[in-house]
Amino acid sequence: MLDRITKLVKEKDATLVAVSKTQSVEKIKVVYNQGQRVFGENKVQEILEKKDLLPEDIQWHMIGHLQRNKVKSIAPFIAMIHSVDSEKLLAEIQKQAQKNQRVIDILLQVFVAQEETKFGLNPTNLMLLVGEIANASYPNIRCRGLMGMATHTEDESQIRLEFRALKKLFEQVKKEYGQLLLAFNILSMGMSGDYEIALEEGSNMIRIGSLIFGNRVYL
Repeated sequence: MLDRITKLVKEKDATLVAVSKTQSVEKIKVVYNQGQRVFGENKVQEILEKKDLLPEDIQWHMIGHLQRNKVKSIAPFIAMIHSVDSEKLLAEIQKQAQKNQRVIDILLQVFVAQEETKFGLNPTNLMLLVGEIANASYPNIRCRGLMGMATHTEDESQIRLEFRALKKLFEQVKKEYGQLLLAFNILSMGMSGDYEIALEEGSNMIRIGSLIFGNRVYL
């Protein structure tokens, strides 16, 4: 399955984030040995437990909801934080990135689903935050793009509408701030159940877990 997904991702000039949450180091090594280098985790503690047991060239992405008090633990090494959904979190990432003399890549998480359990910025707050980033208020943060999750539903038309709404916001940010946000080029949407729709609707980064690793074992 990994080969099929990798082939499709390459055709679309996209990036695959292998979601390795709850997966063992041994399973991650198997996928690593097939050529995968970008892995996504939902919990800071899991990244910290796995990082030193796996090859150094792995790019770790934080894709889950991130608490401000956990930022300092991953700031020295994290390749990208997908789930930035507040100004307070942005400020903490800036603080810890500066301490570590790094520029940290982030994605702003946008709320597009019809599910209260999802996190994310609404369009108004998104544009306000992007404006602050564009005005160099966070010099140690590089805003690379947007991330969002569609509603968990069998209704393909609803999923498409939500992805299209996110793509529209992505294009709006590029139009208004593209000259200031030169690295703003990632639209991260699509998971195991809807990644093909996401790619059709303009995603260039997908987050796949169970299709690569099999069903998760929750302890």
